[in-house]
Amino acid sequence: MLLPYIIAYLGVTLLVGLLAARLVKNSRDYLSAGRRIPLFMSSAALFALWFGSETIFGASSEFAENGLLAVIEDPFGGALCLLLFGLLFSRKLYGMNLLTLGDLYRNRYGKKVEILASAFMLLTFFGYIAAQLVALGLLLELVTGMSLAQGILLSTLIVTSYTLAGGMWAISLTDFVQSIFIVVGLVVVAWQLSSAAGGVSQVLNRTEPGFFRILPAAHPHDWLLYLAGWMTLGLGSLPSQDIFQRMNASRNVTTATRSFYIGAGLYLLIAMLPLFIALTARQLYPEWLAGETQQLLPRVVLAHSPLWVQVLFFGALISAIFSTCSGAILAPASILTENILKPLWGHKLSERHFLRMLRWSVLMMALLGCGMALLRNNIYELVGESSVLGLVTLLVPMFSALYIKKATPLGAALSMLGGGFAWVLFEYFVPLTVPALLPAFVISAGGMVAGNLIPVRSPAAG
Repeated sequence: MLLPYIIAYLGVTLLVGLLAARLVKNSRDYLSAGRRIPLFMSSAALFALWFGSETIFGASSEFAENGLLAVIEDPFGGALCLLLFGLLFSRKLYGMNLLTLGDLYRNRYGKKVEILASAFMLLTFFGYIAAQLVALGLLLELVTGMSLAQGILLSTLIVTSYTLAGGMWAISLTDFVQSIFIVVGLVVVAWQLSSAAGGVSQVLNRTEPGFFRILPAAHPHDWLLYLAGWMTLGLGSLPSQDIFQRMNASRNVTTATRSFYIGAGLYLLIAMLPLFIALTARQLYPEWLAGETQQLLPRVVLAHSPLWVQVLFFGALISAIFSTCSGAILAPASILTENILKPLWGHKLSERHFLRMLRWSVLMMALLGCGMALLRNNIYELVGESSVLGLVTLLVPMFSALYIKKATPLGAALSMLGGGFAWVLFEYFVPLTVPALLPAFVISAGGMVAGNLIPVRSPAAG
């Protein structure tokens, strides 16, 4: 009974995205919607940025098992990231009229650093795309009976089709439509489940002491883990083309900045709904915590709710994840085309050929993300690793490019290479008792300082 409605949601999403192709006249329209997105659409796009697999599947399952401290990374870190980008970066970056975030590294540090930064940016997105496709695969597996692999492949086909056609216009329009489904669907499900559990107050009263603790214990190691949780998404996603392209599509700098504040507030507020639903499901069906907890929310809705609630809930889920996935595919595709492939052609590409190359890059990113999704299935880990890589390689050079006049290309290169090498070393080969991202971030900052202090002999000297 549920399958026809799922097909209808998929069809509407695909139709809206394909219709957006009529608005694409050139590469600027494709990558930044011609900078014509109004405040309400820009805010919805930023709210929908992370409101997908990590929040609904990953964070809700972590919260149900381990309490509030387990979800500092998301949604709290995600809201912090939006707030900080609006405060520190949106006005400066919008005024530069860049096509991609990689252009900042080229303009400030030169072509070699641009390519290095672009390569790291590409690496941050593969796991993120994979996480969204895994979530869509899990959904389709649950409601249709198809295998996880088949669900991933079908989801890749749909999201790639409308992203290929409409670019940033397709993302912005579908984000707005899908945000409505997200809010309505989750509100109804939360109300239905809380009623079945005796009301909100009863759900909260039955929760064991310490479950909602927001600060860690006094042990220094716990505080380091807590700091790492805030930093992973809160700082690690700041140097992200995904955020930049949504900001860059706004119709003016005031709209861009305000949309970050509204998006942060909406994200934090609405993200409480899947957490509350997971808490209620934890009390109604505690035996399900022993199984695949990433499917906790959809399982309890299928088992407990009438058809119309199921339609709203799964419509919200599909809407949320598709909007996140489409933006995650376009972002690395734009970096690959503008900052890596275009320079190989000597910047002699015509507008028509550049747009064609953009679409081929979208297809390539989707296929790579699909391949990773078929190999790895843990959503929370995939998203976390993607954000950490941005934190330890790209954040310090980005901040320095905008705020430190004496920042040098050598400093930027040492920061990226040193931070990236240190994180891989400490994460996979020489484990430490502290999260690997903390020493790697310190080394990244140290690389920038050291590179800025080393005198560079100019070619004309001597």
